[in-house]
Amino acid sequence: MIIGSVSENIKSEKRVAITPDVIKKYKSLGFEVQLSKNYASHLGIYDNHYEAEGASILTHDEVVLNSDALLQLNIPNDEILNKLKKNQILIGVLNPYLNKKKLNEITSKNINCFSLELLPRITRAQSMDILSSQANLAGYKAVVDSFAYFQKAIPMMMTAAGTISAAKVLVVGAGVAGLQAIATAKRMGAIVFATDVRLASKEQVESLGGKFLTVEGAENLETEGGYAKEASEDFKKKQEDLLKETLKKIDIVICTALIPGKEAPKIIKKEMIDVMPSGSVIYDLAASQGGNSDLTKVDEIVETNGVKIMGEANILNKLPVSASNLYSKNMFNFINNLFDEEKKTFNINMEDEIIEKTMVK
Repeated sequence: MIIGSVSENIKSEKRVAITPDVIKKYKSLGFEVQLSKNYASHLGIYDNHYEAEGASILTHDEVVLNSDALLQLNIPNDEILNKLKKNQILIGVLNPYLNKKKLNEITSKNINCFSLELLPRITRAQSMDILSSQANLAGYKAVVDSFAYFQKAIPMMMTAAGTISAAKVLVVGAGVAGLQAIATAKRMGAIVFATDVRLASKEQVESLGGKFLTVEGAENLETEGGYAKEASEDFKKKQEDLLKETLKKIDIVICTALIPGKEAPKIIKKEMIDVMPSGSVIYDLAASQGGNSDLTKVDEIVETNGVKIMGEANILNKLPVSASNLYSKNMFNFINNLFDEEKKTFNINMEDEIIEKTMVK
């Protein structure tokens, strides 16, 4: 059985699905690993590093045609998709909501597609949870980058010349990225506030030293799978009033709120931005799904009334080595669950919740 992976378009995606440290794990299951030339050279990981671990380096086309399972980050381009054949397996972050037509075409050819962002939030799937591993890094990096653009000191400083007040940070969305953002901002000396539609987040926020902003009469907007669901109009209005008042004293906002399969909720309205202090920064991690702020533009810094609004298409391109290391381990754990070691073949067991939920139908 052959596991393969080809280079992504590094202009938009610098992460890779296989790092040298997982090659031996694949080989221990009996797989041969094939990669395209210069697979991760942009990360300073060269072909000889992979070959030293037992991988084979071939042409792009050879890897696609040979692979029983092709492991990627994003949905491949049409050139690769057209080369896939019956009973091959494609695994990645395929975004079936956005790429529905393409995926319908390839699944109709009996190509088995698995999209890892659809993993159920169950204990057995934690080691495969790419959303958590990648969001952790994104939350950290968003804080570091926003602090770099903020033109004041972050912690409180007492000097002979006077006292510098600590920066006030608001984290919108207290999922994995938001919680990491809270922890990072606290470690750097900021005063941190957070808001989330899921009431279960309150305890987590407070355990990290943040202050949880609660909408009066809030309902718990959490799905059985642990994800946020869309808020009612009444909740949105109350949240807007609370945020507008809070933002008058906030220096940095980290936006992380996402609803799986839908456009990101618009939480930070223009009239809220207008009341923020000049010099404030909004860092919007939801930019690629429309953004949590009215003024977010992908890969641009928008400035209005002295407030900078930043939106990254893929913030993990700024931490591609760390992100690849975690992603490749998540991917191996998924393959390990999909593979029947005794029969030396993939077992697409639809009674397994992990397989059933991630398979694109």
